[in-house]
Amino acid sequence: MTYLITGATGDVGSKVVHQLIQRGERPRIFVRNAEKAQAQFGNQVDIRVGDLADAASLQRASEGVEKLFLVNSGPQIPVLDDLAAQAAKSAGIRHIVKLSSFDVEQKLAIGAWHEKGEAAIRASGIAFSFVRPTGFMSNLLAWSRSIVAEGIVRSSTGDGRRPFIRSEDIAAVAVCALTTNDFVGKVVSITGPQALSFVEITEKIGGAIGRQLKYQPISDEEAGRRFSATGASPEEIAAHVELWRAIREGRFGATTNEVERILGRKPVALDQWLVENAAAFRG
Repeated sequence: MTYLITGATGDVGSKVVHQLIQRGERPRIFVRNAEKAQAQFGNQVDIRVGDLADAASLQRASEGVEKLFLVNSGPQIPVLDDLAAQAAKSAGIRHIVKLSSFDVEQKLAIGAWHEKGEAAIRASGIAFSFVRPTGFMSNLLAWSRSIVAEGIVRSSTGDGRRPFIRSEDIAAVAVCALTTNDFVGKVVSITGPQALSFVEITEKIGGAIGRQLKYQPISDEEAGRRFSATGASPEEIAAHVELWRAIREGRFGATTNEVERILGRKPVALDQWLVENAAAFRG
């Protein structure tokens, strides 16, 4: 079986690659920076260089591939997923496993982009599996700067809860979808084991680093202004503010048992992830 992994040097994609290597596979990876990929994986992968916005380069990389792991992000997800599906179809790929989002089920914010991307893949006629994780624990690292500098976490999510999931668990489910036919035509919605408020998460981070932290509620407007400082586009800013508002309204607190059903173990809890990543919050 030949696997092509996009997003291979990113958070989840890199873990998919490593897990395939651990299974004795030699995956093909599609990256923009060959040197970065070489440094990350050595000679354990076949590297193809290109861009997901360039369907021709993806089609060349897809020749002889049977299964594709597809990662796209941002407002261009619908267009890029459609390009990928058409390139995959032309190259004869039989199965696409897309990293989607649990947010699709609320039909708003970032989930709306993924929903359109999923629709494009369905329309291509290629067999698909959509892995829909909730928020990544790794996204919490965005708080590290304000925690190190001020001991403060700012958020517009109020008392709303989110069952964050560890990236390795997302990758493990994706690898199951790639290496078996058990998930063809299926949507898999995965979460961490417990929905926590951002106040509770702040307290857990403080406990992990031995420091008293303060949670500071902020308005949607301030959240948008702060996010704009990251260089995000107006579309991305609006989508994230909408997401945070939905969390505040209690719309994203649901958990599933899909990780345990698929992997035969419970998903890793936030406490364990914090043990592994405490240094980032200490500075």
